[in-house]
Amino acid sequence: MARYDDIEELEPEHNGAGLRIGIVMARFSVDIGDGLLSSCTAALVKHGVAKKDMRIVTVPGALEIPLALKAMAISGQYDALVALGAVIRGETYHFEIVSNESARGITDVQLETGVPIANGILTTENDAQAEVRMAQKGLDCALAAIEMAHLLKRLKLAAENL
Repeated sequence: MARYDDIEELEPEHNGAGLRIGIVMARFSVDIGDGLLSSCTAALVKHGVAKKDMRIVTVPGALEIPLALKAMAISGQYDALVALGAVIRGETYHFEIVSNESARGITDVQLETGVPIANGILTTENDAQAEVRMAQKGLDCALAAIEMAHLLKRLKLAAENL
C-alpha cells in the first residue's frame, strides 16, 4: 500500500523461492540456538526457501559468528545470511563485551560486503527470557533475510536502469 501518490515505494517481499540463505549459529547456549534455528528454518521453508538452498554452520560462540558470516558473504553464494545465538547476562562485564562486539561485527560484515544479515543473537538477562523469545526471533530473522535479499536486488536493478 503506497503512502504517497507520486512517490514509488518498494513494498516488502517475503517469497523466498530461489533465494540462497546461509545461517550461522553459536553453539554456546545450544538449546536456545536450536530453538532459534528450528523456527528460522521452518519459516524459511514456509516462505518458499528450498532446503537445498540453505546452509547451516555452527561456531563456538557469538564472537565467532561475524568471521563465519564474512567468509560466507564473500563467497558470493548467498543472497542473505542469518546470525543466531544467545548471550545470557552473567555476573561479569563479559556480557556487554560479547553483546556489543558480536553486533558490531555483524553490522560491519553486512556493510563491507553488501550481503544482508538478520541478527538473531538474543541478549537477555536469563535463560527463561531467551526461551520466551527464541521462536519469534527465529521467524523474524527468516522474514528479514528474505525481505532484505529482495530489497537489495530491487535497488541494484533500479540503479542499473537509471
